Amino acid sequence: MFALVDCNNFYASCQRVFEPHLIGKPVVILSNNDGCVIARSNEAKVLGVPMGAPAFEYKKLFEDNNVFVFSSNYALYGDMSSRVMNILSTFSPDIEVYSIDEAFLKFQGFEKFDLQEYGITIQRSVTKGTGIPISVGFAPTKALAKVANKIAKKFPEKTKSVYIIDTEEKRIKALKWTKIEDVWGIGRKHAKRLQNSKVTNAFQFTQLTDEWVRREMSVVGLRLKHELQGKPTLNLEVAKDKKMIATTRSFDKMHTKIEDISERVATFTASCAEKLRRQNSHCNMVMVFVHTNGFRKDQPQYSRNIVIKTDFPTNSTIELNHYAQIGLNQIFKEGYHYKKAGVIVMGLTPNNETQLSLFSASNPKHQPLMSVVDKLNKSIGQTKVRFASQSMGRQWKMKQEKLSASFTTKLKDVIQIHL
Repeated sequence: MFALVDCNNFYASCQRVFEPHLIGKPVVILSNNDGCVIARSNEAKVLGVPMGAPAFEYKKLFEDNNVFVFSSNYALYGDMSSRVMNILSTFSPDIEVYSIDEAFLKFQGFEKFDLQEYGITIQRSVTKGTGIPISVGFAPTKALAKVANKIAKKFPEKTKSVYIIDTEEKRIKALKWTKIEDVWGIGRKHAKRLQNSKVTNAFQFTQLTDEWVRREMSVVGLRLKHELQGKPTLNLEVAKDKKMIATTRSFDKMHTKIEDISERVATFTASCAEKLRRQNSHCNMVMVFVHTNGFRKDQPQYSRNIVIKTDFPTNSTIELNHYAQIGLNQIFKEGYHYKKAGVIVMGLTPNNETQLSLFSASNPKHQPLMSVVDKLNKSIGQTKVRFASQSMGRQWKMKQEKLSASFTTKLKDVIQIHL
């Protein structure tokens, strides 16, 4: 059996753990630079706040309905996610962290366990240990576990937030209840194509022929059909190294000088390089891009990217920034108001399998330097040690006017209890 454990309204729940007065109140979380709504509590959903809603357009609704609005606090959410996943890992040795608020667990050899009681134990342990409410769905396959989880979340009082699909009758009933557009792995285009073929729920999808599904939805769709029929085709996935690493940001304001954007590119490159070293990889290509604000129709628009191939595989911040600055200088144009830039490192290879060149080689002096920089930043705080190209005196920050405290990651923000 598989289980999908999903944290309920995760971002909002993280805020509520440390601010209990928010329980039962509408809460929304905004994206980077406080742009759009990326998470909503159930109370906010009832008010009609859609996912992706531009914050400025819904400002009046927020004010009229006393909606609590927060900037994204990724340090808090990431730390709380780690705590949840650590607790879940004590219930099964086989776990796949699917996203920041979801995990699949595999229960092999648990045939004599009462999974309903075991699920309730999991739920109580996570809530007691972190304060985060969760829903648990058990089923013979990962896709059916997703369906079971939706039922557990939709009917918490009836299911006690734990639901098990363990009979053919339950499977068919659950699939007939699940709308085709809500099936895990079926995107908007496939959902529309299926609806045009009068397939409106998951059960009807499983009644299609294998030939039709494979022709219209490829082998991926066929695997999904078999999963929904109760035939396991997807196993837990082991975390894999990334094939590319990106750091991109919108600026808090528009910039016209290359000096300002150059500093941003240097900072983005340093972030990519640190992530490369963390997963023991080198890169062979660096992409740099810039673009203006597409929403400002009153201003001239410009967007450009460039890929620079490195002379050798490297994860040195110094070397990668050298290539990134070359790229920026080639694509930058005067006379434009730039709103966003980014750096993407590609062509990743393990750092212990480096292909050397006869005419050039990575500077070996950089490796111990990078190691020292990483250790210092890990011990005294991220970005405390920076390179001169990152402008030591400048503090670049996202627009986060409604940022909550980092209750679990900053000592000064730890809640104090007065007896």
